[in-house]
Amino acid sequence: MTSFLDPLISFVSAHAWLGYLILFLAALLEAVPVVGSVIPGSTIILALSALVPGGELKLQWVLLAAALGAVLGDGSAYWIGHRRQREILNTWPLTNYPRVVAESESFFNRFGTWAVFFARFVPPVRAFVPVTAGALGMAPAKFYAVNIPAILAWAPAHVLPGVLAVSALHEYAGLPHHEHVGKHIWILTVVGVAIVGGAAVWLIRRRNGSGSAGAKPRAQ
Repeated sequence: MTSFLDPLISFVSAHAWLGYLILFLAALLEAVPVVGSVIPGSTIILALSALVPGGELKLQWVLLAAALGAVLGDGSAYWIGHRRQREILNTWPLTNYPRVVAESESFFNRFGTWAVFFARFVPPVRAFVPVTAGALGMAPAKFYAVNIPAILAWAPAHVLPGVLAVSALHEYAGLPHHEHVGKHIWILTVVGVAIVGGAAVWLIRRRNGSGSAGAKPRAQ
């Protein structure tokens, strides 16, 4: 795994713009309904944040790329829902995920405007709440008034842990930046936790009868 990470780190260091593009796309796609439930956007952002302390990526541009991707992704989903209203919730591919759509609608009905804020930190409803907010008639001004502050909190929450962890490993554990050991530890930890967490969620949802793949479309 280390032999794979070293060339990757070197490549990103030589092509930083590509790293920022990946961060932007990870944040954007994570906010797209259905797609966001399978794209590990948060994992990618958390992992790449390890490249900030060594200078391969710059903190301000990492935060900006993640925030812009999230704004565009959430905003696009919201406007699709706002334009098509409840019809969008009863059309493909959302009809293949009736449980998550129902959870998102319940989440929105329970928390109201604040659902848009909280959903930024709660997968997998994060990928469904913006389109649900639009479909249920939430006003654009109200949506962005909550969504943008949520993203401004979400981006540092996904970037700074990696920055602080890798910096601490180098400063207090004496691991040199040029050997990338701290980066390896953080990236492997993030990927490992994501795999274990994803498997646990899949097993729980399967045990509870989630079965989204074989779900029938909701009635029109």
